Amino acid sequence: MDILNKVKQYREEEQQLKWEGTFGEYLDIIKQRPEVAQTAHSRIYNMIKSAGITERDGKRMYEFFGEEIFGLEEAIERLVEEYFHPAAKRLDVRKRILLLMGPVSGGKSTIVTMLKRGLEKYSRTDEGAVYAIKGCPMQEDPLHLIPPHLRQEFFEEYGIRIEGSLSPLNTMRLEKEYNGKIENVRVERIFFSEDKRVGIGTFSPSDPKSQDIADLTGSIDFSTIAEYGSESDPRAYRFDGELNKANRGMMEFQEMLKCDEKFLWHLLSLTQEGNFKAGRFALISADELIVAHTNEAEYRSFIANQKNEALHSRIIVMPIPYNLKVSEEERIYQKMIHESDMAHVHIAPHALRVAAIFSILTRLEDSKKPGVDLIKKMRLYDGESVEGYNQADVDELKDEFPVEGMNGIDPRYVINRISSAIIRKEVPAINALDVLRSLKEGLSQHPSISDDDKETYMNYISVARKEYDEIAKKEVQKAFVYSYEESAKTLMDNYLDNVEAYCNKNKLKDPLTGEEMNPDEKLMRSIEEQIGISENAKKTFREEILIRISAFARKGKRFDYNSHERLREAIQKKLFADLKDVVKITTSSKTPDESQLKKINEVIARLIDEYGYNSVSANELLRYVGSLLNR
Repeated sequence: MDILNKVKQYREEEQQLKWEGTFGEYLDIIKQRPEVAQTAHSRIYNMIKSAGITERDGKRMYEFFGEEIFGLEEAIERLVEEYFHPAAKRLDVRKRILLLMGPVSGGKSTIVTMLKRGLEKYSRTDEGAVYAIKGCPMQEDPLHLIPPHLRQEFFEEYGIRIEGSLSPLNTMRLEKEYNGKIENVRVERIFFSEDKRVGIGTFSPSDPKSQDIADLTGSIDFSTIAEYGSESDPRAYRFDGELNKANRGMMEFQEMLKCDEKFLWHLLSLTQEGNFKAGRFALISADELIVAHTNEAEYRSFIANQKNEALHSRIIVMPIPYNLKVSEEERIYQKMIHESDMAHVHIAPHALRVAAIFSILTRLEDSKKPGVDLIKKMRLYDGESVEGYNQADVDELKDEFPVEGMNGIDPRYVINRISSAIIRKEVPAINALDVLRSLKEGLSQHPSISDDDKETYMNYISVARKEYDEIAKKEVQKAFVYSYEESAKTLMDNYLDNVEAYCNKNKLKDPLTGEEMNPDEKLMRSIEEQIGISENAKKTFREEILIRISAFARKGKRFDYNSHERLREAIQKKLFADLKDVVKITTSSKTPDESQLKKINEVIARLIDEYGYNSVSANELLRYVGSLLNR
C-alpha cells in the first residue's frame, strides 16, 4: 500500500464533502432532507440503526457494536431501546445524563469510544451530515437564527421543531456582520472530530484545587478586553470548554461521580433545560449527549450523599455487566490478543475456552432452580442444548438475577495471566494447562480478591481443569478415528435400526445373507450403559428415542447425530471406550514400536492439519492424554 497516495485520496474525498453557502441555501437542503436538522440524540440513534439490526431468539442485535462488544446483547438492546430510541423521539429521557455502570474491564469505555468513532464516521455520510453557522466555536445549529415568533410557522411548513436560542456571539455577529439579515448568514458543513474538538468532547476531573470551571464552559480572553472594552462582550470570551465543543454531538464525562460538586451544577440546567451558564451572558443553548461511566461501589456512594439528590433524578443508569457466555468470552480474549504484541504466539485450541469457563463461573450466581448447577447454567447461557431444559428455563434463570455479572474475574486479569504464561515459557506456544496454572498462581497476587473468594475461585479452576480433561480426551480420540463423524453416524444408524425393530417387535435382515435375525441386544446395551441407562429403564429410553424420531418426521426434519443429546453422548462414549485401549497404549508407550510411531505421527499430523494445533502443542496434548488414561 502506498500510504502517501492513500492520504492524498482521503484528503481529496474530504474536500469533496465540504459545503458552504448562505442560510437561504441551507433551507433548501433541509426542505429536501429534513434529517439534516436532527437532534444529537436522534443522530446517534440513527447512526446505530443504520449499521443494521438482526433478530435472534426474539432479541435485537445491533451490528454497530458487533465487532467490539461481545456477549452484551441484552445490555446493548436495553441501552438503545430504553435510552437512545425514546431520546431520538424527543421524549424526556434525552434530558438525562446517561450513566453506564458496571465492573472494571466490562466494556463501558469501549461503548463510549465506539459512539465517538461512529459519530466521526457518520458525520461524513449523507445521512449523518451536520451543518453549522460558519465561524461559530460551538458549531451552532443554523436554525437558531429563526426568531422564536416564527418557529411555529416554520414547523408547519418544514415539519422540523427548533429548540434553543441563538448564542450571544452569533447574536452579535448577526447584527454587526450581516445587518440582521439571517438569509445571508454563512453556513458550512462540519465533520465531528474528537482530536479537533468538533462535536465531541471529553472531560476528566483533576485536583479540585487547580481545576477551573472554565474547562467545562469556556473563559474570558483577557488579551482582548482592551480591544472590546468589556468582559461581557462575547468576542472577549473563549467558547472552548468541553460543553461548548461537544455541542451537536456528545461529551464523555470521565469519573463524573468523583467530580467536585460545583462542576456538576452546570449539568442540572443543561440536562433539564438544554442550556448552561457561561461568563456574563444569558444562558447558552447546547444540544448534546452527556455520557459518563462508573462502577457500582462509586454509584452507591454517590446516591447515598443527599447533596447529590438534584442530580439523581437527572441520571439514567444503564447496567453494563460482564459477559456471561463462554464462546463470547473467548472472542474477547482473541480480540485482546490480536491487538497486543502476542499475536504471533501459538495458543493451542481450547486454551482460551478453558480460561473463559473459569471467568464465567466466577461471574455466575447460584440458581435456586432444582437440578441446575453452575456448569449447566453456564452451558445454557452459552446456547448449548442441555437435556430437559429449553429457552423458557434460560429466561427463568436470567429473571432470578436481572443484573447478574456485576462481579467476578475481569478479562484483563486473564490476558495478564496468559501474557505471564507466554513470557515464562521458552517455546512461543501455550496450552490450556499453562493458562490454568498461570490463573491459579495469579490469584494470590490479585489485590481485590478476598480469601473466601480465592478458595471459591480455586474450585472453579479445578472445574475448568476437569472440563478440559474431557475435551482433551475427546480431541485425541477423535483424531485417532480417521473419520470420527462418519463412524459415529454409522454406529447411531445401526443402533436406531435395532431400537425400531425392538419397539415394533420386528426382526432385522442381515445385509449380507438376507437372513432374518433378532435385534442386537448386546449392541444396544453397550451403548445405553455408557450413560447409565439401567436394564429396567432401557424400554422407556428406546421408546422415547422412537417418539423423538416420529416428532422430527412430522415436522419434515431429519433425526441425526445431534438430535438427541443423551444418545449423542452415549455414541461418543461407546466410540471412545472402544478406542481407549488403543489410545492408551499408543500415547503412553515410552519406546513405541514402528506401528505405534506411525500411528502417533498420523494423529499429530491430523491434529495440526484439522484441529489447529502446531507440533509443540499436539505433542503436549498426546502426552497429557496418555497420562490421563493411565490414571
